[in-house]
Amino acid sequence: MDSEMTGRLIYLLLLLASVGGWVLVEYRKRMGEALRTAAAWGLIFIGVIAGYGLWNDLRRDVLPQQILSETGRIEVPRAADGHYYLTLDIGGTPVRFLADTGATNMVLSLADARRLGIDPDALVYIGTAQTANGTVQTARVRLDQVALGPHLDEGFSAWVNRGEMDGSLLGMDYLSLYHVELAGDRMILRR
Repeated sequence: MDSEMTGRLIYLLLLLASVGGWVLVEYRKRMGEALRTAAAWGLIFIGVIAGYGLWNDLRRDVLPQQILSETGRIEVPRAADGHYYLTLDIGGTPVRFLADTGATNMVLSLADARRLGIDPDALVYIGTAQTANGTVQTARVRLDQVALGPHLDEGFSAWVNRGEMDGSLLGMDYLSLYHVELAGDRMILRR
């Protein structure tokens, strides 16, 4: 044992002696209560350690994320709501999209457009789109760079939806750049 380990051991023994001494003085006539309190704190400590150790496993189930393989294949796990979500890098800003094979175009929500530096109030909304919520006005924008994993596309057209949307939609004009396969609970994209 080297001197650093010896110093740590002495420190831990002194800490244990001081905490143990306080417990003996504080609970000298109530040892049953002291043991219950120690057991409760011990279980809390074990629960925190177990939760921390399991977080990486739980995170994949709670917040599924796309996986990029060495061959450039992108696997997207199905989320708890049954949809597939992809995160694209647009001009250096990550944007989360709902993969929507029923949508024709890439459609940005007002909030995502703002995050990308697009001023929705300055756009000209001359387009219309039929959605599940009715007819909405749209404005065409040009995205300089759109990247999904190693795949980069420049000068890609998208539409900003003037209506209220929970998030942006990734339609077939982008998805058709890939071979899309649904296998079990995964969407697999290859180029």
